[in-house]
Amino acid sequence: MKKYFLLLLSIAFLSSCVPSKNLIYLQGEAIQEKGIKRINNIPYKLQVDDVLNIDIKSSDQKMVAIFVKQSGENSSQNIGPESSYFSGYSIDSYGNIRMPTLGEINVLGYTTEEVRKKIENELNKYFKNKDDIFVSVKLAGIKYTIIGEINNPGPKVIFQNKVSIIDAISNSGNITIVGDRKRVEIIRNSISGIQKFTIDLTDISAFNSDVFYIKPNDIINIIPLKQKTWGTGTTGLQTFTTVISVITLLYSTVILAKNL
Repeated sequence: MKKYFLLLLSIAFLSSCVPSKNLIYLQGEAIQEKGIKRINNIPYKLQVDDVLNIDIKSSDQKMVAIFVKQSGENSSQNIGPESSYFSGYSIDSYGNIRMPTLGEINVLGYTTEEVRKKIENELNKYFKNKDDIFVSVKLAGIKYTIIGEINNPGPKVIFQNKVSIIDAISNSGNITIVGDRKRVEIIRNSISGIQKFTIDLTDISAFNSDVFYIKPNDIINIIPLKQKTWGTGTTGLQTFTTVISVITLLYSTVILAKNL
């Protein structure tokens, strides 16, 4: 009887522990490619609630002043990355941004490059020298939401032009020990509809995935491993303690049953 219990204990312990290979990111040998691969070369199409930073420059600063947002009295209090929320142009539910003098401009479904050209065309109506205008249009950071087995879940913003899923996870406190790094889900709401992708972050080939670089408003879902579903603990010691408790209870029950 003791042999059976020891065998059951060993099987339960081994099956409930999280193998170290499931916790290590980007395993494998890097593949050297002769050519340069463009990743995510499909430009992002702007959506409702995106925030744009629009910069207009010209030698005629007085003229430029009538087309840009004027800083409020409390602008000195809004110093930092989050200040772009106040100084930027938010896309409303109709897909428009509202600029001084130019009024409402529809940007829904456009790329930032297309918006830049659109604004330049509008400004050309006011400036005599078209070559004297410089317009820059950028997203005010990349917003994403991360949920599931992550140490710091919730909506986040990274103020970069391009953000990898590794950046997003690092910015959120890393995946917990019971998070499945082999099946990380990315849920993307695009103009064409909602899409779901899966990426294996334990494999070096993740670099070649079309979703290695996230897009604004992506939802990253970290699925739990089956070990968490079993509730046997997140570390070897916790698992061992839990299994020992269960085996002891079963063994005690059998002994009591025999003595009755």
